Amino acid sequence: MMDEPQIHPAAFVHAGARLGARTRVGPGAIIDEHVVIGADCEIRAHAVITGHTTLGDGNQVGYGAVIGAEPQDLAFDPKAVSRVVIGDRNVIREHATIHRGTKDGTETRLGSGCFLMAEAHVGHNCRIGDRVILASNGLCAGYVDVGDGAFVSGNAVIHQFCRMGRLAMLRGGGRISKDIPPFMIGDATNRVRGLNVVGLRRAGIGAAARAALKRAFHALFLSGRPMPEVLKELDGDGATAEVREVVAFIRASKRGIVAYRGGGEDDGD
Repeated sequence: MMDEPQIHPAAFVHAGARLGARTRVGPGAIIDEHVVIGADCEIRAHAVITGHTTLGDGNQVGYGAVIGAEPQDLAFDPKAVSRVVIGDRNVIREHATIHRGTKDGTETRLGSGCFLMAEAHVGHNCRIGDRVILASNGLCAGYVDVGDGAFVSGNAVIHQFCRMGRLAMLRGGGRISKDIPPFMIGDATNRVRGLNVVGLRRAGIGAAARAALKRAFHALFLSGRPMPEVLKELDGDGATAEVREVVAFIRASKRGIVAYRGGGEDDGD
């Protein structure tokens, strides 16, 4: 029937796995017992989907990708039942890896509309939002939180427990062990370069909101004033929704935020 999954004879699909309508599975792919895959997905040759993993509709899993394998954590108990939960319409390219949660009952979560390029890595218990891009060899360690629309460039590394805010960007080869606030560009090691103006424009954030964010950036990183004082001022009457988002993110930080690197403070506007 037209709506039945299309499974290559050389694929290995456990009888207990559940595959949605029109999903295609290539040769040498392995899909284990507790896996649930939605409709209209493409699982390419030699991909491995294991553990208690759920994929939504319209996902593409590339050649040799591994989803749901045990976490790279010395404290992991192999008896723990943990999960990977993936939304809809993601592209997960060749040899990318997404590991399941490390503690019993926990999960690693990838939103919808994301693009994980070749050999990108999402470690255990990460929370990756919608429309996130992880370029080739972009690495997210365990418990990393990446906001909607963020961009992790090639060979960039995010330390465990760090956060990237919405529409933030980490430049190629960047390394962070602190948080990058929303709408900003991380650069080098624990440094912020300026606003992600291109990303803001593409997301439809208008000129007035961008100008307010630029003023907030100057107050936070260039004024030399105490951070609590600046946050209180920025959170006052008349603050835009985007500025309030930055303030709330910084106040919630447990690792601290990146520092200003010097040089040009933004890429436009």
